[in-house]
Amino acid sequence: MGDSSPAAGCDIRAEDLPSPPLHLLPPPPMSLLRRVFMRLMPVALLAGALYYSTEGLIVLGVLFVLVVPFEKLFPRHKGQKVRRPHVSTDISFALATPLLGVIAGIGAIFVGIVSLAWIPGLLVRPLVAMIPESILPFVGILLFDAAAYWTHRFYHEIPILWRFHSIHHSTEHLDWVSGFRAHPFDGTLVAPAFVFLLVAGFSPELTGALVVVQFLLGLFLHANVSWRLSPLHKIFITPEFHHWHHSNEPDALWTNYSTFLPIWDLILGTYYMPKDKRPQVYGVSEHIPDGIVEQLLHPLRGLGNPLWALRHPFKATRIAARFSWRLVGDMKRSVFRGRGTSPRDIQMRTGD
Repeated sequence: MGDSSPAAGCDIRAEDLPSPPLHLLPPPPMSLLRRVFMRLMPVALLAGALYYSTEGLIVLGVLFVLVVPFEKLFPRHKGQKVRRPHVSTDISFALATPLLGVIAGIGAIFVGIVSLAWIPGLLVRPLVAMIPESILPFVGILLFDAAAYWTHRFYHEIPILWRFHSIHHSTEHLDWVSGFRAHPFDGTLVAPAFVFLLVAGFSPELTGALVVVQFLLGLFLHANVSWRLSPLHKIFITPEFHHWHHSNEPDALWTNYSTFLPIWDLILGTYYMPKDKRPQVYGVSEHIPDGIVEQLLHPLRGLGNPLWALRHPFKATRIAARFSWRLVGDMKRSVFRGRGTSPRDIQMRTGD
């Protein structure tokens, strides 16, 4: 049988092919000075993070004591060692979490405002005021999870947002420490849900507690444990649910976005929990460099110098307007893509 690929029988030169986006390309060879700089930067970053706060070190120690014994007794992937490849990158993110959290907090305020999540919050505020106090927390969980679902989905299906979220998904081994790997601008993922609940009239205590629980639960869901917990699959998310979300296997891409309850994935057609197999392959298909500093800088490649906007405010305003319009269009395509279709199908149809 002959070659049925699109290139069969065509004289296609390498220079005729479109160039991939800059953030998908491996970095160019580094000069000696840059190599020295990139080796010193992680040390300086971690020293500054530990000087700022030792909370990351304490949390790391607690998780090691609580989770690693279960990973050894009930391993999902047998033979996966605690000192597995690139574990130092994840440990570095864990130690730097308090300092990176400050950056994430600043970004979260910005994202929470520009996401316009406060608009539906204002719209439902009169309805929230009518809800009895006894069931208000349950309604809050449902609404938080719905808002987090859509934000999480956008971070996967909109290319500019995926740049930052791909850092979290780049780890090829899920375990007790892999959940810490995340870009601080990706840490803004729950900001729209937080702003939505707060403006809708839910208490800051409930809203803040949901954010904390979401973070702690996320660490548990990454653990290398074999627990399938099948009876809970359609009620609460489990490690099996989240491991499939991290899988780089074709059928599992763009699935399992929910934070607490799988109901949103079930309703919207993104639920994936096969009974006859378990996730084996993790990571992402594009090139992501190793090391905390390289991964912090990687999503910013090709975005240009932000100081340029200060020198060219009118051009920057026009670019920001076009970017916002495109972002809204990407969100619309994600919201209305049909069951059984993928973001890649939509990009092929629209030529993006």
